[in-house]
Amino acid sequence: MKIEALYEDDFILLVNKPNNLLVHPSAYSGGRTEPTLIHYLWKQFDRNLVTLHRLDRKTSGVMIFAKDAESARFIRLQFENNEIKKEYLAVLRGYTSAKGEIDSPIKRADTGEYKEALTSFETLDQIELPFPIQPYSTARYSFVKMSPHTGRMHQLRKHANKISHPIIGDPKYGNRHHNHYFNDELGFGNLFLHAHQLSFIHPSTKQPMHILADIPDFWKMFFDVVNWSVEQLIEKK
Repeated sequence: MKIEALYEDDFILLVNKPNNLLVHPSAYSGGRTEPTLIHYLWKQFDRNLVTLHRLDRKTSGVMIFAKDAESARFIRLQFENNEIKKEYLAVLRGYTSAKGEIDSPIKRADTGEYKEALTSFETLDQIELPFPIQPYSTARYSFVKMSPHTGRMHQLRKHANKISHPIIGDPKYGNRHHNHYFNDELGFGNLFLHAHQLSFIHPSTKQPMHILADIPDFWKMFFDVVNWSVEQLIEKK
């Protein structure tokens, strides 16, 4: 597997992580022993990289890695201070509000402690498909931009479920009826959650950086099915 590099210099590397790929071995991976993103990056770039954050296995999109300890400290401090702006794209069940915030604590899996968590979202478009999913005679979906202001595990997936608009393709927090419709009727079995943009300050130049990651091909195929224009929708952001 060749990983798409979005930006690289002597200090940092940003890549477009494919969906259905672990970032690194984890206690939360259910004992999976498959190759990870770190494995492929090591083979592709022939060097060790410092992991600064993570994406869920099923989530695709932009990730940043450091090439030295000083750059890693600089970027990590931005993460710790919530100074790095992250924008995700997602397809949600139902019609979401034009804009909103989800302010709901999330329980840590290791300690059981609840930590504050905040997500804002903006609806980019909506569609109604002529397929009955109980208790409704049609199926409604929203294409949204989601911005987490905290970094809790599964935050966007849990928050989408919290407002009764779960992300399509989410096997844990999603709606099984809509997931089955996407998989069995439309042929799309993946999670519709993509880290589209990462904004931060460069560790060496101290200049603002805004890195975009293109959506996976299955998103584009779905957009063709429902006649959504990818470029026009994303430009609405």
